[in-house]
Amino acid sequence: MATEVDNKQNPVVEETAAAEKKEETAAAPVAAAAAAEEQKSGEGGGQKNAENHTEAAAASKPEPPVKYSVHKANFEKDVVYLYQFSRTPLLPSLSPYCLKVETWLRLAGLKYENVDHKTKFRSKKGLLPFIELNGEEIADSAIIIKELSQKFNQDLDAGLTQEQKNIAHATISMIENHLVWVLFWWRTKFPEQLLKGYKVNLQHALGTRIPNAVLNFCFKFSYGRKGSKKVKAQGMGVHKPEEIEEFGKHDLKVLSDMLADKPFFFGDEPTTLDVVSFAVLSQLHFISKDVNLPLRDFMSASCPNLVGHVSRMKERCFADWDEICTKLDLNAHLPKPEPEAKEGKEGETEKKTEQESGETEKIEKELEKDKSDEKTEKVEENKEKEEAK
Repeated sequence: MATEVDNKQNPVVEETAAAEKKEETAAAPVAAAAAAEEQKSGEGGGQKNAENHTEAAAASKPEPPVKYSVHKANFEKDVVYLYQFSRTPLLPSLSPYCLKVETWLRLAGLKYENVDHKTKFRSKKGLLPFIELNGEEIADSAIIIKELSQKFNQDLDAGLTQEQKNIAHATISMIENHLVWVLFWWRTKFPEQLLKGYKVNLQHALGTRIPNAVLNFCFKFSYGRKGSKKVKAQGMGVHKPEEIEEFGKHDLKVLSDMLADKPFFFGDEPTTLDVVSFAVLSQLHFISKDVNLPLRDFMSASCPNLVGHVSRMKERCFADWDEICTKLDLNAHLPKPEPEAKEGKEGETEKKTEQESGETEKIEKELEKDKSDEKTEKVEENKEKEEAK
């Protein structure tokens, strides 16, 4: 019995073993799933680390410099770079629109610099003037003033009432869309008088060595023909000369009546209307008396207050007018650096001269030494000869 009992499997042990085997069998897939999850987690962590490493590398990589599509690549922040026509001996610019922008910049007190491009550049709209500001191009005088007014909070019309602003807008439209075309009609009709009246040197203006006689001939032909087409297309050129002259005189009379005895159109301080008026009227006032221009004579005789207005605006905005017209300096308003470079060049020249002088003296001394040695050698040779005898 005992042997039988001993040899017979214990039912409790058998049941326990079966239960453990069942648990092991059930736990196997769980363990496998856990292992797979751990492996997946490890792979995910590695991928995440790789992504973090890539992001860190991308963050540490310096960004490429911004490329600006402007002519002045090395610009200074918030400096206005103005592109306009070259100076003339009688007034800063032959273009009323260029003179308008520069006058406004001076009244607003903004830092600006004229770019000497010899009239080679035009804006993307094909216009002069245009400006570049912080790598951005802005064209058209009205848009330039509007954009700069908003950016720098410099509104010359801030003190005007809404009614005065409306009057200014209507008057500016009359000047720029009517009176200025009377002036342009005269210029295209008599291009040789334009050159003579403003003493224009096309060689300087265009930065070329072509003889002025050739340049003047080409200008008269090209400007007169193309300009006449523009004036006709605008509508002014289809009228008779005497009718166009009357248009201009009437506009001047309107401006004179508006100004009356005030220093500026709306009181004691200049506004945008004063800027626009000055830019156009100065084209009439400062032209040489050697040419015949009826509008200039009419303004001097019948609208003396407009002449006074031009003088006041000139004194207010262009204290360097004489320097501009004499030296034809585009940036007479900017402080000029001390002539260090010149002194440096002079110093270098003096130093070079001293060096050359020193080298010359050295050569001369060496020659003298050679001569002295030669004499010494000859003396010794003669002495040896005598001793040999």
